[in-house]
Amino acid sequence: MSIYYTCSHCNAHMGTLEEKISETKLGFAQLDPMMQRELLTYKENGDIHVKTICEECHQAFLQNPDLYERGNVIQ
Repeated sequence: MSIYYTCSHCNAHMGTLEEKISETKLGFAQLDPMMQRELLTYKENGDIHVKTICEECHQAFLQNPDLYERGNVIQ
């Protein structure tokens, strides 16, 4: 099982965890069910894909709050 982190705005690959770590330790259990459905995708092979935000998109949102109206920063 691997955990893949991808920016939900620009789709940049941010990293992969290859070691087995519990979802509780990663903080996934603290997300409410709606956020879990929105941010986590479970694959048949046990991999988990996590949507997050990269530093570049975070900075873009801070400098341009109107970007919150768009689904993706980079299209």
